Amino acid sequence: MPESPAPLWEPSEETVRRAHVTAFQEFLTRRTGATFSAYRDLWKWSTKDLDGFWGAVWDFYGLDVLFGPHGRVLAEERMPGSTWFPEVAVNYAEYVVSRGPDQAVAIVGAGEDGRVVELTWRELRGQVASLSAWLRERGVGRGDRVIGYLPNIPEAVVAMLATAAVGAVWASVGQDYAPHAVGDRMGPLGATVLVTADGYRYAGREVDRAGAVREVVGQLPTVTDVLVVGRLGAEQLEVPGTATHDWAEVVAGEVKPSFERVGFDDPLWVLFSSGTTGRPKGLVQSHGGILVEELKLLGLHLDIGPADRLFWFTSPSWVMWNIQASALATGASILCYDGAPAHPDARRLWRLAAEHRVTVFGSSPGYLEASRGTGLEPAAELDLSALRSMACTGAPISPSTHAWAVESSGGLPLYSMSGGTDICSGFCGGVPTVPIWPGELSVRNLGVAMDAWDEQGEPVREQVGELVMTRPLPSMPIRFWDDPAGSRYRESYFETYPGVWRHGDWITITARDSVVIHGRSDATLNRHGIRMGTADIYNAIEHLPEVAESLVLGVEEPDGGYWMPLFVVLADPAASLDEELRDRIRDAIRAHASPRHVPDEIVQVAGIPHTRTGKRLEVPLKRLMQGADPARVVQPAALDDPALLEPFLALARERRGR
Repeated sequence: MPESPAPLWEPSEETVRRAHVTAFQEFLTRRTGATFSAYRDLWKWSTKDLDGFWGAVWDFYGLDVLFGPHGRVLAEERMPGSTWFPEVAVNYAEYVVSRGPDQAVAIVGAGEDGRVVELTWRELRGQVASLSAWLRERGVGRGDRVIGYLPNIPEAVVAMLATAAVGAVWASVGQDYAPHAVGDRMGPLGATVLVTADGYRYAGREVDRAGAVREVVGQLPTVTDVLVVGRLGAEQLEVPGTATHDWAEVVAGEVKPSFERVGFDDPLWVLFSSGTTGRPKGLVQSHGGILVEELKLLGLHLDIGPADRLFWFTSPSWVMWNIQASALATGASILCYDGAPAHPDARRLWRLAAEHRVTVFGSSPGYLEASRGTGLEPAAELDLSALRSMACTGAPISPSTHAWAVESSGGLPLYSMSGGTDICSGFCGGVPTVPIWPGELSVRNLGVAMDAWDEQGEPVREQVGELVMTRPLPSMPIRFWDDPAGSRYRESYFETYPGVWRHGDWITITARDSVVIHGRSDATLNRHGIRMGTADIYNAIEHLPEVAESLVLGVEEPDGGYWMPLFVVLADPAASLDEELRDRIRDAIRAHASPRHVPDEIVQVAGIPHTRTGKRLEVPLKRLMQGADPARVVQPAALDDPALLEPFLALARERRGR
């Protein structure tokens, strides 16, 4: 691949000196005598000596003080099915709530209506203690399930921690999910307690969810108790057939904290895949695995510690909610925002970051692109003096948007991250001691034996390959829910390369060890034997002001043909796609991507369908165009706007009728 431009950002000597990862390296030198001249050396050691690395994370973050010596680390190495830290008993919540002083703020809740609530560490500990005692009174204990149907509010974090405190298993979705979509995910869990709210506020309006809550409970016959957070000021929500309880009453009072210590690999929570192509996968992750992984990700890579405040725009449906909540484990505070990201305008999230003295701000490439499109200059318009860094994930970021974010924030680093719900973390991202290049992820993350492989299973550099992980990670799913034989788990990651995790992303690892994400490997454009990622096409045309968003498909046809349509959303909804703009789009792709990947057709659409976490619906739409049954390849309830599917369904029907 061509030489990359100069770095967007480089760390100062002071930044390197003060970084938590530098302190970790110094800790390792004192512990082992080893020295590391560069981050790459540290990464290599961390992936070769998994016992040494993860044992050091345990001790560096004081887990030994609370839970004792770690003993054996990786007792059995195999994928899937590794055994981690078999000699310890832990509790995720016990560690998390111990991390801050009584009077310091732990959680800030900001509503779209301007209401702000603050929960101190003492209040957090008290509410977790009260709620966990209430759960025990209802017979909830180790291995039982508690589910949340909640907005992004502090109460959701408290409920998750209280569930973990009693050794039960947490699962949640946001209240924007329709009741049947909640039932699809939560039904198999057999939970007895539902924590919910009567509604939320979004884009300037109140959204009453009382009826939806009743429908949800109707689909969950095992639920006997419903705990309700009053958000809209209405009368207490009652759910027929259950005992309904008021949140404020349950968390009031003084209760002595009590934590059920469990095995390192005991289940902590269930996260769900997007479910766009079928039944969502329930990914079960462990107390200990999540604890050590999030301390590494948030502490060493995002450089978060007790002096920080993390704000990530997210929802209880998305893995970033779990990651943000886990930032409490570093001693940092977090900001939970319940509302629309662009109401009344695209400055909303930036304004929240300024008002609440956020030090680390996380969002998505889509939000950053939208901010850029409005002409926003955050550092010039707002007081971002507290902000130290930014991060984004969810999709590849274009080099130009990456550059805009760094420049318009006053030269702050923007760490692009790539990982997945599957591991509740990142495979690759950034670290404050390594430069950042536009559109690239600076490093492979510590402890992640990540590589790029060709079809023969050989490592490749400076050329595209499959993202694989060759050694286990503590936060990998311990299993899928409702998959007793483990067949669905193995099929999802281990069929292509036995014993090696294939994630399904198409990447390039550069000569300087940075990573470029090209998109999903099953959405790869493979024309005339020449492969290109979908992100390369998007990056080629994103500078055209008339184009707001695009989606490209590479459709293999039964007769051996290959059809490559490009769908575009115009920045002006009233405009029409004319031949002059089509020509400029083709020219941009020829010049900035590849002359062999100029689309066969360019089609104007009103909008691009996304998953609820903002990913373009590339693979399901490709399968639709290949003639697959829509009911088998796409679930409308898993989309941000199901109505946007219709033009694609119509085109697929038209193609089948030819």
